[in-house]
Amino acid sequence: MQTPADIPPHLEKPARAALAWLNKARDSCYELTGVIEPEAAGSTGDAYELGLVLCDGEICAREQVRVMPSGEGYDFSSVDIASPSIPPLLDPPLGLRRDWLEEQRAKFDFIVLLFYRGRW
Repeated sequence: MQTPADIPPHLEKPARAALAWLNKARDSCYELTGVIEPEAAGSTGDAYELGLVLCDGEICAREQVRVMPSGEGYDFSSVDIASPSIPPLLDPPLGLRRDWLEEQRAKFDFIVLLFYRGRW
């Protein structure tokens, strides 16, 4: 997985556009926290799949999106993965989790973490 700072330049614009499309279609407010397996994607003008790691502060999810270049923009569609190697609901990436924990530690004398059915 590549973090937002490591997304290749030719994938940054389609990844951000896919994020906007997903947020609008699902009435959500995800943030892009990573891209999965981007090496082969977007190098030609053909359609390709892009794996996105999205977080909304509490829940992180993996979304597979088909990107079809269209004029100056892109068309998107969701892709179902039969048996994904990375599950659709994820624990937040280490950097986000660490930052959140540090913020909480600064506010309180102690914190209790509860991990329940894949959510923290």
